[in-house]
Amino acid sequence: MNYVADDTRYDSMDYRRVGRSGLRLPGLSLGLWHNFGDERGLDTQRAIVRRAFDLGVTHFDLANNYGPPPGSAESNFGRLLATDLRPYRDELIVSSKAGYDMWPGPYGEWGSRKYLLASLDQSLARLGLDYVDIFYSHRPDPDTPIEETMGALASAVAQGKALYVGISNYDPEQTRAAQAALTDLGVPLLIHQPRYSMFDRTPEEGLFDALDELGTGAIVFSPLAQGMLTDRYLDGIPSDSRAATSRFLSEEQISSEYLERVRGLRDIADARGQSIAQLALSWVLRVPTVTSALIGASSVAQLEQNLAALDAPALTDDEIAAIEPFAAHGTRLG
Repeated sequence: MNYVADDTRYDSMDYRRVGRSGLRLPGLSLGLWHNFGDERGLDTQRAIVRRAFDLGVTHFDLANNYGPPPGSAESNFGRLLATDLRPYRDELIVSSKAGYDMWPGPYGEWGSRKYLLASLDQSLARLGLDYVDIFYSHRPDPDTPIEETMGALASAVAQGKALYVGISNYDPEQTRAAQAALTDLGVPLLIHQPRYSMFDRTPEEGLFDALDELGTGAIVFSPLAQGMLTDRYLDGIPSDSRAATSRFLSEEQISSEYLERVRGLRDIADARGQSIAQLALSWVLRVPTVTSALIGASSVAQLEQNLAALDAPALTDDEIAAIEPFAAHGTRLG
């Protein structure tokens, strides 16, 4: 059956401006880091993507190495673009990144001009697109001049292969240097994608201040700390959970200190009529610099539950103060 988007898709979503740009993103965006590789059926992926767009999620975030295997998330999303979303291309923000290891040899990772532009061409081929809306340098390269990395991003814009550019995992000093290099080339630094959650508050240590100063927006990833900011582990470690199966989260992190924090957050969430995950999303979105938060989804039900966080009232000062002891920086993911 041909897909026809819901006519009410824009009625309730909150769209927030990215820094000082003209672009707006939904308060929550769909990240395809997990659940969109070849190990997940395309029908499940299709159901999640369709429902997300029907609920006003216009931004779909990818990277060249998302899968598994690397590249498969882009290929699978490309199939969904071709079969479902092609009529709505001008309503979508599709982003991709390059920076982590993608193919063998010296030109298959980091931030050289050769790698970034070759990777972008490969991403466009997998997606079946002429351009992405946002192209990111996925991580800073300690051995490549930042002028070269940013020059590659600017070239992507000049070639019409990206409308905007961004960076991810850059610290405040690197962010300022990236913005300066792009400014010299006449291209604005639209957006930064840092990890940020109640359990990893690193962006509060100067990055958000730098972004405000530069007029650059933020879209945060891992706002649920790889599932740690949910009720998933309150009664043990399920055999199919990320703590049991993923290299991004270990069983050792499900400690007594962690459980104490999550139980405290659960009490606050219960008082607001929210789940722990919804509370965690409300918390990251309390920061004016944060344009959007990236959520993953393994099912339509999980997607809908997370998007419901946008329906809750903003956190009060008293609620933020009550959260603070449990949102102590230090429960990191490496």
